[in-house]
Amino acid sequence: MTVKKLKPITAGRRNMSQVVRTGVLTETKPLKSLTWGMKRRSGRNSRGVITVQHRGGGAKRRMRYVDLKQTKLGIPGTIKSIEYDPGRSAYIALVNFLDGEKTYILAPVDIKVNDRVVYNVNTKIKTGNRLMLKNIPTGTVIHNIELQPGRGGQMVRSAGGSASVIGFDKGYAQVRVPSGEVRMIPEICFASIGALSNPDHSNIKIGKAGRKRWMGRRPIVRGKAKNPVDHPHGGGEGGSPIGLKHPKTPTGKPTKGYKTRKKNKPNWYIIKPRTKKRRK
Repeated sequence: MTVKKLKPITAGRRNMSQVVRTGVLTETKPLKSLTWGMKRRSGRNSRGVITVQHRGGGAKRRMRYVDLKQTKLGIPGTIKSIEYDPGRSAYIALVNFLDGEKTYILAPVDIKVNDRVVYNVNTKIKTGNRLMLKNIPTGTVIHNIELQPGRGGQMVRSAGGSASVIGFDKGYAQVRVPSGEVRMIPEICFASIGALSNPDHSNIKIGKAGRKRWMGRRPIVRGKAKNPVDHPHGGGEGGSPIGLKHPKTPTGKPTKGYKTRKKNKPNWYIIKPRTKKRRK
C-alpha cells in the first residue's frame, strides 16, 4: 500500500495525496443487510443546539455494522472480502461463518480473502484471531482491546493502530497502547491479533478545503476573529489579543493544555502516562 501524490494541475491538487487501494480492497458492494443510513445531525443535540463545533454537510453515505464484540466463540469463519468503511479510517473485512452468519470486523494489515479466523478463549496466535489476553504471549501485537469483559473492543481501532502485551501481574495484563501509555487490563478481556490495516492513512494530505467539506467538516474560525457574543476571545479593534489570562473554549472552559482529569480521582490502571503528543 502506497501514498500517491497527485499532479499539481490545480492549486487544490498541488499538495494533495491519497492512498492507492488497488489490489488491497475487494471490488464488491457492501452487504446491504449490514449497512444503515445515518441521519445528519450537524453536531446538534435533541434540542437543535450545536454541541459539537464545525460539523455539517458532507457526502451522503451508508454506515456499516461492525462487530466489535466478536462473541461467536469456537465457530471458524472465512474472510470473503476486504472493504472500505466511510465511518472509520481502517478497512473492514466481511466474515462468513460455518453456520451461515455474516459479520464485518476490523481488518488487520496482513489478512487476505479466504483466510480463516477463530474467536475463542484460547486459540492459535494468528492474524485476525481473537482470544483472551491471558492466553496471548508477551510481545504479541494486538488491536480492538476490551477494557471490561464482554463490553466489546474500545481501544486501538483506528488505521495502522497496534498495541502490545508487555507482561502480566495479579490478574491483569500490562498493555502498551499507541500513545505510549502502559495500562493494566483484566486478563479475561478479549483482544484481536495483529496491527490494523491502512497504515498509510496518517500520511494523507487533504490538499483543499472542499475535500474536508466532503467529510462533513466545516471551516474552523479563530475565536479572536469572532464577536464577543460568539466567543470569549472575540471583540476588540484590529488584531487584538484574547485579553484573557488563559485561552478558553467557545463555552468558556479553559483549553490548550488544561488538564481535565480530576486530581483526587486518579486512574489506578495507568502504570505509565502517555508520551506522544496529541494532534491539535
